[in-house]
This record gives sequence, structure tokens and C-alpha cells, in this order.
Amino acid sequence: MRRDIFQAIADPTRRAIIGLIVVQAMTPNALAAEFDATRQAISKHIKILNECGLITTKQVGRERYYQINPNKLKEVEEWLVPFRKLWEGRFDNLDKVLNQLKSK
Repeated sequence: MRRDIFQAIADPTRRAIIGLIVVQAMTPNALAAEFDATRQAISKHIKILNECGLITTKQVGRERYYQINPNKLKEVEEWLVPFRKLWEGRFDNLDKVLNQLKSK
């Protein structure tokens, strides 16, 4: 089953895993050591991230290293663009109001 990237990032543990492997590739054991969860639970999260294409696996000898697929993160970033524009406009308006209040 191919999962949706937004389904994958909906879970806080999976977002934390992404935060870790965006810095450096990590093995399943290294990832599991970062959480108060079993290795099996972390493996399920990794499987979901892998199924949506958000992470890739690199085999080095007997170890598997998980690393981020930046192209899939771009999909999320592109989805956020209209919301970012909306909030930037609102913050700009708020800045104007605050500056007007300061000058009074």
C-alpha cells in the first residue's frame, strides 16, 4: 500500500524521526535509542515513512541507514506555500498596526 506523505507526517514520532535523519543517516537501532519505544514500534514508523517515499534506505555492509528524501519534503513545502503567503500578509498587517500604535 502506498501511503500519503501527509498521513506519514501526521504522527509526532514520525516527525521526530524525520528531524533526526534530516541531520544524518541513522540505523534502526540508533533511531530506537532516541525514543521511549520498542525497536519494533520504531520499525513500524520507519516502514510508513518508507512507504510514502519520505525516507530511503542505504545498505552499508550489514547495516541499514535511513536518510531523508528531500524531494518528498518539497511536496509538503509546495502545499504550504498558499498558507505561508496568507500568514505573511497577516503578520505584515499586524506590524503596520503595531507601528501605528507605537507612533501615537
